[in-house]
Amino acid sequence: MAGMTRQGGGPADGTGEAIDDTADDSAEFRALLDRLSDKATEDYYNPFTTFDWPERIPTDEFWMSPELLTVHGTDVMDALTPRQLLDLSRWESVHFYSLNVHGIRDLLIEVMRRVHTPGFRAPSEFFHHFIGEENDHMWFFATFCLKYADKIYPDKKLRLPEPPHDPAVENFLVFVRILVFEQIVDHYNVRLAGDERLHPTIRHINRLHHQDESRHIAFGRRLVELLWQRLCTAEPDEAVRRATGDYVGRYLTTMMESFYSPAVYRDAGIPDGFAVRKRLLAHPARHTAHAQVLRKTTDFLTRIGVLDAAR
Repeated sequence: MAGMTRQGGGPADGTGEAIDDTADDSAEFRALLDRLSDKATEDYYNPFTTFDWPERIPTDEFWMSPELLTVHGTDVMDALTPRQLLDLSRWESVHFYSLNVHGIRDLLIEVMRRVHTPGFRAPSEFFHHFIGEENDHMWFFATFCLKYADKIYPDKKLRLPEPPHDPAVENFLVFVRILVFEQIVDHYNVRLAGDERLHPTIRHINRLHHQDESRHIAFGRRLVELLWQRLCTAEPDEAVRRATGDYVGRYLTTMMESFYSPAVYRDAGIPDGFAVRKRLLAHPARHTAHAQVLRKTTDFLTRIGVLDAAR
C-alpha cells in the first residue's frame, strides 16, 4: 500500500478526524448507538454463572456441523473413515474457538486504543459494552478449549504487511477487519446454534455469541461505512482507495484460509496435513463455500464502494 500519505487536517495524535460532529447523519448514528447500548443492557448475562459446563462432551458425536468442515464437498472428506470424520469435527471445533480467542484478543487491543480518543467520542459509550462482551466471549471460548481439549491452538494466521502510517486508513482498516472477523464467525454461530446433532453446550455457546454479535455487526457496519466516507474525503487519491480495497480483499482471503490447519488434520489422524491444506484450498467446492460464508460481507463492502475501489 505504498503511497498512502495523509491529506487533510486530522489531529496529529494518530486517531484521525472525528466522525462524531462532521458526519451528515450523526443524529442517526447516535440513535443507533443508543438503541444498541440499551439492547446490550437488556440482554446482559453473567458468563461465569450462565454456563453449566458438563464434565465431558462425548467424542462419538459431532462437535462441528459436517457441512462446515474444511473438507466438505471434496474427495478428502469422501476418503475419511467415520471415526476420522468425528475426530476432525472435534478438532475443527476446538480450532474454531481458538481462532475466536486470538481474534477477540486482537480486536480488543485495537478498540481499547481508541475508546475515549478524539474522533471516537460518540461510539465510546458503546465501546464499553463491546469490550465487556468480547472479553466474556474470549473467556468462554478459551474455557471450552481448555476444558474439553486441554489446549488452545496457536495463532498461525498469515499477517499481512501493515500499510504506512495514515490515521484515516488505519482507523478504517481496524474496524473493517473487526467487521469481517465478526461476520465470518457469526455465519458459523448461526449454523452451529441451530444444529440439533451437536451437544447442547456447543449450541448454547454459539447461540449466546450470535446474540451479542448481532449488535456488534450492526454497529460495525455503520461505523465502517462512516470511516470509509471519511477516508474518501481525507484521501482524494484514487490509488490510495484502490490500495485500501486491495488490502481488504486480501484480508478476506487470509481469514478464510486460517480455518485450514495442518495441526488439526494431524490431530484427526489425517496424514500430510500441509499437502491436504494445499489440496483443499485449491478445490472448487471450497471456493464456493468461502463465497457463501463471505456473501453478506462482500455484498456490504461492494455496496459502500470498498471492493469496487479495489477493482
